[in-house]
Amino acid sequence: MSQAAAGVRVLAVIPPMTQLNTPYPSTAYLTGFLHSRGIDARQCDLALALVLALLSRHGLQALRDELHLTRAAARAPRVTAFLDRFEAYEGSIECVVAFLQGRDPTLAHRICTGGFLPEGERFRALDAYASSVAVGDDDPLAWAFGRLGTTDRARHLATLYLNDIADVVKDGIDPRFEFVRYAEKLAASQPTFDPLADALAAPPTLLDRWLQQLARQALAEHEPDVLLLSVPFPGAVYGALRIAQAARAARPGVRIALGGGYVNTELRELAEPRLFDFVDAVTLDAGERPLLALLEHWAGRRSSTRLVRTFTRVEGAVRYATWQEPDVSFEDVGTPTWDGLPLDRYLSLLDLLNPMHRLWSDGRWNKLTVAHGCYWKKCSFCDVELDYIGRYETASAQVLADRIETIVAETGQTGFHFVDEAAPPKALKALADELLRRGTRISWWGNVRFEKTFTPALAARLAQSGCIAITGGLEVASDRLLALMNKGVTVDQVARVTKAFADQGVLVHAYLMYGFPTQTVQDTVDALELVRQLFAAGCIHSGFWHRFVCTVHSPVGKRPQDYGITLRPLPPGPFAKNDVGFTDPTGTDHDALGAGLKKAIYNYMHGLGLEEDVRVWWDFPTPKARVARRRIERALATPTTPTMKAGPR
Repeated sequence: MSQAAAGVRVLAVIPPMTQLNTPYPSTAYLTGFLHSRGIDARQCDLALALVLALLSRHGLQALRDELHLTRAAARAPRVTAFLDRFEAYEGSIECVVAFLQGRDPTLAHRICTGGFLPEGERFRALDAYASSVAVGDDDPLAWAFGRLGTTDRARHLATLYLNDIADVVKDGIDPRFEFVRYAEKLAASQPTFDPLADALAAPPTLLDRWLQQLARQALAEHEPDVLLLSVPFPGAVYGALRIAQAARAARPGVRIALGGGYVNTELRELAEPRLFDFVDAVTLDAGERPLLALLEHWAGRRSSTRLVRTFTRVEGAVRYATWQEPDVSFEDVGTPTWDGLPLDRYLSLLDLLNPMHRLWSDGRWNKLTVAHGCYWKKCSFCDVELDYIGRYETASAQVLADRIETIVAETGQTGFHFVDEAAPPKALKALADELLRRGTRISWWGNVRFEKTFTPALAARLAQSGCIAITGGLEVASDRLLALMNKGVTVDQVARVTKAFADQGVLVHAYLMYGFPTQTVQDTVDALELVRQLFAAGCIHSGFWHRFVCTVHSPVGKRPQDYGITLRPLPPGPFAKNDVGFTDPTGTDHDALGAGLKKAIYNYMHGLGLEEDVRVWWDFPTPKARVARRRIERALATPTTPTMKAGPR
């Protein structure tokens, strides 16, 4: 341990909101790294703590009292319905939470028989399934869970129940509230700090008061000298600053640093001094080296000019220090640790009835990175110049397998989510070989590029090592647009790669995009037809359409003329900068097309509408698809490397 770290205690905090089923990994990474350097580091998940404070008998009682005080019931029907059935919510909430935490599994039978859970607006989704029920069957969920899938059925119903409660909070307490993206609009691409400043200066809401109390409790328990706030998304910024606000009042001497994915993408040109009323430092990119430099600086052993990728406020102005020091290598960052996090209190939710999609919200996954950055780093829509993409580093298969075994020993759980931007096939193969050589049995899933290196033989090898699911970007299913994106794949190639995984029993999810520069209505219709064929052929099992957003750090944002568009001027401001509007000469109304795309993918994930003409998903005229109806079938018929059978796992 360095002299700078002697006696220093660090507390890393996950602020609201991130995930409810598993800890967001940033604090686990930093805590593990600091432990490897002999530093006393702790962590806590205040996102989970806040949700559990709400989802308790006491929390619902406080919610009811607050709703009466604000007279929200007079304005919001969902609030009125909640208050009318309050005793049913109060009596069931702690049982349901225990069930979702895996502490009371037999409650599933009671939930499934009906009458136990009060049913709010979210349960109307079940009506949509009822229309497809077979004659003589009055169970709208039988197609999804059969007659024996009691636990999963109950988990889905319990998730609807929790979402009803979240809707009540949104309608009656705080319109910004979400279980994942809390107050996201206050921070996302905001050129000015004013919306956040106004919200933080306003009287705290009920949830704000709970969060501040939880922050004070964490500070009293751990007594940190340094508080780290990790903000991966815009929806975690408001909560992070509320925690900082509480820390300033309760423990004035604590040093506070802000970092994470949101900071790394949106605050790279930070010039807003008011942010430093809440925090002492804001760091960019990988946090290990900047954090070591900060600890030395705060110990009086390093000048402020030698900080690494760090913003501070000096004499009322924001100053950025860019002292050049090598980052800690990926092999030397240590093993993530979940020590101190309540792993038995996370909630396994089941919102969408799709076996692949559920992985994001159901079950607790040990999150691990196979390689830092992206080995491809050419996609024109991606922030390829930023550190989290552009600095590509690997670790040996032996180091990765050691980390996996250490994590399994610590957590007692063998499920892993590899959270790479795109896990490299060479590294995955080496890791699979090492896991199989050691006889280490895990289940894992992660994100890849659907590139030709993933042959049937490699897919089989990865499945044998424990791969249960793969996600990857198909983006716009158009060879013209894939080439413009510099994606490095073709539609036919994606079909063959996804089918190789699917044939091994691996679930496949496709990230899909619409609204890319020069994309026409015809392009969109053709892309949906290809997606339909991929589902019908069993190549992919789930997908999600997202609207293309141009960012200032991407090749499209840097060189818009290469993509046939004109950028709109960004509003001036000293705070966040990321998304940038543009004018596309095609004039396509992508917002109108988006609703049909999402309706189609929702049905395809449930096995519905796969024989329909894709034009049925829009309520306005669209052109007929130009894609041959057997395009994917023909692509799959192209000879490929012989399949290696996975064998028993």
